[in-house]
Amino acid sequence: MSNIKKLAGQTMWYGVSSIAARFLFYLLTPYFTTKLTVARYGDMSILYAAIPFLNVIFTYGIETAYFRFATKESDSKAIYNTSIISIVSSTVLLTSILIFFKTSIAHLLRLDSNPEFIVYAAMIIAFDTLSTLPFAKLRLDQRPRKYAFIRILTICLQIAVTYFLLSVCPRLAAHNPNGFFATFYNPDYGVGYIIIANMIASFSALIFLRKEFFSFKFQFNKKIWVAMMIYSMPLIIAGFGGMINETFDRIMLSWLAPVSNVTAAKDQVGIYSACYKLSILITLFIQAFRMGAEPFFFKQAEGKNPQKVYARVMKFFVITITVMFLVVSLYIDIWKYFLSTDPAKLKIYWTGLKVVPILLLANMFLGIYYNLSIWYKLTHKTIAGAYITLVGAAITLVINYFFIPYFGYMACAWATFACYGSMMVISFIWGQKDYRIPYAWRKLVAYIVIVVFLFFVHKIFKHYVPGFMASILSGTLLILIYIAFLLKVEWREVRGLPVIGKYFRDGSADAKGK
Repeated sequence: MSNIKKLAGQTMWYGVSSIAARFLFYLLTPYFTTKLTVARYGDMSILYAAIPFLNVIFTYGIETAYFRFATKESDSKAIYNTSIISIVSSTVLLTSILIFFKTSIAHLLRLDSNPEFIVYAAMIIAFDTLSTLPFAKLRLDQRPRKYAFIRILTICLQIAVTYFLLSVCPRLAAHNPNGFFATFYNPDYGVGYIIIANMIASFSALIFLRKEFFSFKFQFNKKIWVAMMIYSMPLIIAGFGGMINETFDRIMLSWLAPVSNVTAAKDQVGIYSACYKLSILITLFIQAFRMGAEPFFFKQAEGKNPQKVYARVMKFFVITITVMFLVVSLYIDIWKYFLSTDPAKLKIYWTGLKVVPILLLANMFLGIYYNLSIWYKLTHKTIAGAYITLVGAAITLVINYFFIPYFGYMACAWATFACYGSMMVISFIWGQKDYRIPYAWRKLVAYIVIVVFLFFVHKIFKHYVPGFMASILSGTLLILIYIAFLLKVEWREVRGLPVIGKYFRDGSADAKGK
């Protein structure tokens, strides 16, 4: 259990930074949807759907390669030196290309009126890319507190700058029409100000990481670099396919939505993107878990019987995300008010709430897939990850291409579900053949089926007993029933947990005495 505790501790710190930081930013969703029209919120969503694609190209899997080689090789400094020199050189080249072709890229993303958004995005990607290895070094050196501090500080800075540009500047400009702020402030430039704030925050993160960044020496080891590239190249394909699965549906929706004009298509993107954010608890937990798990898994591979550790980690992971699924889906009548503070816009965004449970399940599958993916990373078969992700990408593209023109964003939701579900199943079957891990898969499948069943029970109850309080009370009861069920089934595991385990150990001892 000590290994699980260690992972839980690191995940907590990475979770504090990742979840707290991104959750703080996601709390701005009602702020953004109030400040922007639905179509302009769609513009922002399209741009932020494109950025992850470019992030994959800019980083080309070097972070995972760094973890793998730095834990295996004796000279970790040489690996860091080579990695930094590689990433800096490629970032300068790729950023220049993006800026040069900004007009063409803006047209592709239907942002023709604001090609400068591409320049801002290029700078965000560049700063984030240059921060990748310093952040990875903190994780490998097991310094989660500094990692968390920088993450939270930069997101707070981004929020502060965003609020200043969107809320303070208008008041200052209105108060003094001939003053400094009135000369540059444009009330219709909301999305641009949001991106500028992001750019400032990304640059600040790099400044905070300057000690780690500049700890390298100008020593480039070609042999190490070639080995790292051979290892990471399939990860680029996997990462690119992953971004197709994760974000490309917004771009396709802007192209293929069953509406009459571009503005209406962007409205569809805005509604879908806002509702997608209601799966935040699961997606942020998955991100935090990955931060702690990736270096943890590689280090565990050197120990005795790591497969048993991986299986237990999977069980705790699935238990956590199934509870999160119920918390979001059964309390949707609370979470839906998160979408906007403008009552008129709120009703528009509510039309997309039906995608939320589908996306929650899809992200559960994605989280399980990330756990399963350790088999091909440890066996140096990263090409398998590329193949699996490409299958998922093909499913995403086909379903979206053929069904978005008829079903709009519902097609995007089901495509995400089918994609991640397929990737999860393929990875499990393939992985068990090449690197068997004793997952309690029947039990874990049962947990997922049970929470889906409870969701439908709640849905049927709401149909016959409408009302806010009835919905919340029935949802709470169902969640408590599920937690009680878990405690009974996983009694032995619960007794070994820190802090709360002692209460169940005492209870168990009493029961034995009787």
